[in-house]
Amino acid sequence: MKMKRIMSLGLAFALSLSLAACGSKEDPKPSTAPGGESDPPVVESQGGEDKAPLKVLLVSALEGDKAFADSAIAGARKAEKDFNIELSYSQSNDYADYENQILTGAEEGFDLVVASASQWGDAIAAHCAEYPDVMFGITDTNCEGDNVVSVTFAQNQGSFLAGAVAATFTKMTQFPGVNEENIIGWVGGNDIPALRDFFLGFTEGAKYIDPDIQILQSFAGDFHDPLKGKELTNAMFEQGADIVMNVASGTGNGVLEAAELNGLYAIGVDLNQDNDRPGHVLTSMLKENGEGVYQIIKKAVEQGKFTGNERIYMDLEYGGVNLTDMSVMKEHYPDQLEQIEELLALTEELKAKIADGTIVVSNYEGYGKNA
Repeated sequence: MKMKRIMSLGLAFALSLSLAACGSKEDPKPSTAPGGESDPPVVESQGGEDKAPLKVLLVSALEGDKAFADSAIAGARKAEKDFNIELSYSQSNDYADYENQILTGAEEGFDLVVASASQWGDAIAAHCAEYPDVMFGITDTNCEGDNVVSVTFAQNQGSFLAGAVAATFTKMTQFPGVNEENIIGWVGGNDIPALRDFFLGFTEGAKYIDPDIQILQSFAGDFHDPLKGKELTNAMFEQGADIVMNVASGTGNGVLEAAELNGLYAIGVDLNQDNDRPGHVLTSMLKENGEGVYQIIKKAVEQGKFTGNERIYMDLEYGGVNLTDMSVMKEHYPDQLEQIEELLALTEELKAKIADGTIVVSNYEGYGKNA
């Protein structure tokens, strides 16, 4: 099976130019698993006959953001190992490309086109009915369509934990740089509904600990601008924050850098970013986008055809969101193990209360299990 970038039709030349301009790359690597493992066995149909490989196109931002896009790509590669699929990629950070990426995938004869974030939702909603024989999947938003599967996450629950931890940590002056001001920060990428859901949970978690805490908030207006993320975070540190949550994909790399340069702290997002700036990332809020992509592909392999408007909701109970175990912080601050264990115990307590309904975290409009 050969992995390839897909750009074709009358759109191909213009799309390839726009991708090159924003730093996209070809991905011609062979699709064997790491270490040279052979392709996975063919998945057999119920009748015992071998199925042809499912042709899958993953549409995402550029690989290398250390966050949402990288998580999606990892999930697709895991599915490639586990199932009989032929996996291809279309990657771009240019919003102008998004509709073309979906149309190109549909026209190229793919069985399944998976978009790895809500930014592709409008394009799928607009065109899925035109391609009834193509299955479409999307993560991080619900999309209507008879041939669409949507995956959403309880980022409000995960960020509730992050907000509570941040509000507790900002009082722990045993850590170098933590001041006596109860001020924390939050930096997002684009101002989109999913991030509003993030921030709502973060705010409720912080105020659960301290109703009077001050929360600084900024949107960078971009998911791919680490310099802007660094600038916004520096401004928050100057205003007295000592910990800032990053919900900004590639822009968030600047948030983490600012924390290290100022001798202060950040909270990572999507993937485990604790070791990106060791000793300066308190924890990361895991949002398992890769697992969402994996589950979409699994459904397509097993079902062969989507039944329409199928939804998967990945909350704390599902394992779709969580916080990391702060093991990197333990390594760097052996004298503060008691405080770190306090934060971990708080996290487990809050998870239990969310699970049993004692705490109900609010959702932004359009989000939640029944949205």
